Amino acid sequence: MARSKSSNAWMQEHVHDHYVHMAQKDGYRARAAYKLLEINEKDKLIRPGTVLADLGSAPCSWSQVAARIVGDKGKVFALDILPMPPIADVSFIQGDFREQEVLDEFVTLLGGRQLDLVISDMAPNISGMSAIDQARSFLLCELALEFARDHLKVGGSFLVKVFQGSDFQPYLQAMRELFSEVVTRKPKASRDRSSEIYLLGKGRR
Repeated sequence: MARSKSSNAWMQEHVHDHYVHMAQKDGYRARAAYKLLEINEKDKLIRPGTVLADLGSAPCSWSQVAARIVGDKGKVFALDILPMPPIADVSFIQGDFREQEVLDEFVTLLGGRQLDLVISDMAPNISGMSAIDQARSFLLCELALEFARDHLKVGGSFLVKVFQGSDFQPYLQAMRELFSEVVTRKPKASRDRSSEIYLLGKGRR
């Protein structure tokens, strides 16, 4: 079956992408690893000993980054509805974190600890209809924020990918109510044409 023009353009961009080549060289499963690495270099969210959850983790390049940093005293929990090949030192839970059974499994693995950090690079399957895609995207963001509200310790942090649109300001306000500081980040590894940015909430109230 012939590829569409947009699909061909994406393939050309992907093949020549600097971060794709770096990911292959450095052993990361996706170029998204460099977004987290850049943000972490600036904000020091992940340190040795950090306990964190990676929501919508597949293919898990963010979990790979985190696992390399947290060390023996830290812990990385990855959650996704999609299957994922295992990663050393990452506890993966396959399922929808809105479902009680999945949450119960997570809480059991957490073993009474509280999270220092929740990270989410989730995005919906794109339909091509911007209004629908925006709504789906912010639903995922709201679910991630709710998860952070339930599981982050006081003083903890939350990093989430959002797409700029009509729901952005209300979502930003909701984050400001939960965190003492909220900042935006646009890492160099984000493609220029993408409307994605990252919101970082610091200091859970």
